[in-house]
This record gives sequence, structure tokens and C-alpha cells, in this order.
Amino acid sequence: MSSYKKKDKALIGVCPIGKFVFSHEDAVSQKKKIFKKLSELKINYIAIEDILPDGMVRDQRHVDVVVEHFKKEKVDALFIPHCNFGTEGAAGMIAKKLGIPTLLWGPRDRTPLPDGSRSRDSLCGMFATSGVLRKLKVPFTYIENCTIDDKKFIGGISLFSRTAAVSRAMKNMRIGKIGVRIDFFWSTIVNEAELLDKFGIQVFPVDMADFINNIKKRSKKDRKKYQKELIDIKKWLTIEGMDNDEPLLNSLALRDELLLLAEDQDLDAITIKSFNSIQDELGGGCGLGSAMVCDKGIPIIDETDLHGAISSVLIEAASKTDEPSFFPEFVIRHPENENAALLWHATAPLSLKDQGSKVKIAPPWILKGLPPNSLNFKLKDGPLTLCRFEGACGDYVLGVGQCRTTTGPVTQEFYVWAEVDNWTHWEKTMMEGPYIHHLSVVYDKCADVLEEACKYIPGLKVQRFEKNVREN
Repeated sequence: MSSYKKKDKALIGVCPIGKFVFSHEDAVSQKKKIFKKLSELKINYIAIEDILPDGMVRDQRHVDVVVEHFKKEKVDALFIPHCNFGTEGAAGMIAKKLGIPTLLWGPRDRTPLPDGSRSRDSLCGMFATSGVLRKLKVPFTYIENCTIDDKKFIGGISLFSRTAAVSRAMKNMRIGKIGVRIDFFWSTIVNEAELLDKFGIQVFPVDMADFINNIKKRSKKDRKKYQKELIDIKKWLTIEGMDNDEPLLNSLALRDELLLLAEDQDLDAITIKSFNSIQDELGGGCGLGSAMVCDKGIPIIDETDLHGAISSVLIEAASKTDEPSFFPEFVIRHPENENAALLWHATAPLSLKDQGSKVKIAPPWILKGLPPNSLNFKLKDGPLTLCRFEGACGDYVLGVGQCRTTTGPVTQEFYVWAEVDNWTHWEKTMMEGPYIHHLSVVYDKCADVLEEACKYIPGLKVQRFEKNVREN
């Protein structure tokens, strides 16, 4: 059902470091092993093979040529493997001048040779480089000194690659905003100028009247195509409260208008005033079109929640799965499970529904009088990561947490019950923080990635929702 396409992986510039005081031959051998492992792990990287002799930094004079090369290639992150020791000044200045996420690691050193000498002291070199990076105020990620086949390296390089993707996603983010904020939702008031100034996040405004008119024109123009598509949709979609097909035909046109808008304006996500203008003009049914857009890789965020849109872009960049996020809200506690609560409503792609759940569209049970709009289905089971970008008055935080789905009562619209490690702690943390009830969620364990990424996003702090944080 899904045609989700994850954005390209972050490009990592690999800058092997050596030093003249240890075996250069051994350093070159280690470098080759590193490249082989990165290729096996399908890490997206480029090196400095054609830039320096033996493709390795061994002198302070190598700094500028490496920096120029990586800037030209537009790398998103820097990996500095210490192959025999480390030219720490060069390593520090390359990282400082690039100003991108930086990874420090070196292969575990071998037993000393029979005569007591050593071919490399990678651990010692990393101690030196880490000290220089701190002096230069360069944030960095560190993988424990280990062999290249150790699960610590394999997991660490994966985490860093996704960390770099989150950092990249935050830079020059563009969010579409269709319509104004719903007047009584004060919780979604945000400072667009501050988002632009602090994080470079651009908000692209779309006039609601123009948007609706474009949908109507598209629905009329492509009517036969949408009618044909609707025949197949009706095979799996139960429809209640609709006298004719017009609302659903308009919803398919809404889908295509959203996709065109995202492509033309290079948007990472779109927020929309989800009621009442659209339902009044198009007759409802728009939840179907929004869900389909989510499945294409463009998060659609209801209730004009700009901070929610930012959250969704970040969490999709962090996830290692090829699945979209969904955007629910915490609404009630579980009637029997003290550590569970209901994630419900807003927007969710159809690809995330439980296999045994049927999809229905029906009139809303809360906002009486509105035409049928929201989709009804249970989401699938699995591990969950939740996050919320939030803040005001200059202080911003990314709240993140991991939990799992659990069983619970049936309710209307889309839903899933989430069981956390300690609900009392989660509730207090979210209440006392700057958060609201909306969250962005993926079926994955990637809270550690989001936490690490905040190290590289100036002005953004991180807060974990769990009482006892466990490693992925």
C-alpha cells in the first residue's frame, strides 16, 4: 500500500588520520579494512584517496586541501578514523572548519611485537584528538576503541550515519503552512521568525482559498481518472455518511495538490488547518488524501502544528526503517494498564495499519456536524519512538522516548495503545516541560539517534521521557 521513499542517506566524508612516528604501512592496511567495512554496511561515504598521498592526513599542511574537497562534495558529516596514532592538530582544524557532525574512532591496537615495539597507538592518538576537539569547542561523537567487526563499531557507525541525517534535515528545513492557525488552539502558537533565526527553518504560507480552488479545478479536470481509482479504493474502504462520491474524488485531488505543492516548493512537511474550511468546501473525506501523501514521504500535520511538522521531519530522518511516521496525540490513560496510554487521531499513513484492521471513513464523533473526514483503523503493533520539538521565548527542546504498543479497547478514528516504562514519569515530564499532546512517532528504536543529533543542533536541548533510559 505504501510507496514511501526515504530521503538519501547522509554523505559522510572519511578522513583517515595517521602519524609519522608509527608504521605507515600498518595505517594504510587499517584504512583499507575500514573502507571495506563501510561498504559492507552500505554507508554512504567519500574519502580523500585522490587528494593526498595514500589518502591519509599525516601533516598539519593537509588541512585546507581536505576541507576544500569535503566542502566541494557537500558532505553532511565527518569521520576521522585514527589508523595508527593521530595528527591531532590537523584533525581538530578539519573538524572545526567544516562545522559538521564529527565521529572519532580508532581500531583496537594489537599486542606489542616480540621486541616490545608497537605498530600503532590508536587509542593514545584519540585521547590527543579528543582533547583538541574540546579545546576548539567542536562537538563530536565517539565510538569505543574496538575492532572493526565489533558490534560496538557496527552499531556506532549506523547511529552516527542517522545522526548526520537528522542534523542535515534540520538545516534549511521548509514547512508548508496551509491556512491560519485554528483560533482556539493556543497550544500551536509558534514564533516563525524565531524558528528562522535560530534554526534556519522556513515556513512557506499557502492561501487557503487558493488551495481549495486549485483542488476543485483539479477534481473537475481529472474526474475520470479519480473515478476509476475510487472503484479500487472502495474494495477496501468502508464509507459511512456520504450521499455521493464527490468528497472522496475531491480528496484524491487534494492528495495530488499537496504532492505538487511539496515538489514545487521543495517542502519537507506540510501543516494544514484541518477544519472547518476544507470540509465546508470539499465535503469532507480529506483524511484519505492526507494519509496517502504521508505514505509518499511528506508528513501532513493537522491543526496547523508547525512544531509537530518539525518533529516529524526529524524523526523520519532518525529512523532506520523504510516507513513513514504518524502523528497522533496522547489522550487518555489505559483503563487497566497503569503504564499505558492512547495514541489517537490526527494523521497516519495507511501502510501502518494493523493487518487485521479494516479501514472506514465516517462522520466525526467529537466535532458534530462536520462531514465524514477522518479514517478509522487500528495501527499495527511494534516498538515505538516518539518525539516532540517544542519551545518558546528562545528556549527549545526535543523530547524523545521509546516504548512499545500494547493491547487495549477499541476506539474511533486511528489509534494504538502505547505502553511506556513509567507513565507517571512520562506524564510529569511532558506536563512540566514545554510539550503539548501532539507527538511524531515511528515504528523503530531511534531515541538515541535523536538525542545524539541534538549535540549538533545549536540552541536545541534534548530531554528523555523514560525514567530509566535503556540502550537500543
